[in-house]
Amino acid sequence: MKGYSITEFPERSAIARVREADISLKDAVNIAHFLRGMTLSRAKETLERVMDKKEPVPYFRYLDSVSHRKGMGPGRYPVKAAKSFMELLNSVEANAEFKSLNTDSLVLKHIAASKGRMIKKYTPKAYGRAGANFKDLVNLEVLAEEATE
Repeated sequence: MKGYSITEFPERSAIARVREADISLKDAVNIAHFLRGMTLSRAKETLERVMDKKEPVPYFRYLDSVSHRKGMGPGRYPVKAAKSFMELLNSVEANAEFKSLNTDSLVLKHIAASKGRMIKKYTPKAYGRAGANFKDLVNLEVLAEEATE
């Protein structure tokens, strides 16, 4: 399907994506790595705890100046990015219900964050100069597959 980084979609699966989210790419990459392989319900509970700043997201990449958290190592509480991922998981859950899948047994097989487009703005400065004010947007995608017992 156009716009997804994966090419084959299993029979009993649901997909969703969020395009051009205004969040940090570095936070999004670490959240996606953290949620990969979880069940849908566990991932949503985990994101709720991240948004309440009760559970940190462990960082495996982009570790410069990331403080260690109790019992886990480097991590942060990326609330804004977690809200975008919660929107993504709600969307894939609705798509799974529409396809008559069992939402209690959905597992996040593929979840990824990638660069979107860049918004280029310029701020006028003194003496006829201009300062760049660029903003990177992020694309999120998920594939949830129904687990077989």
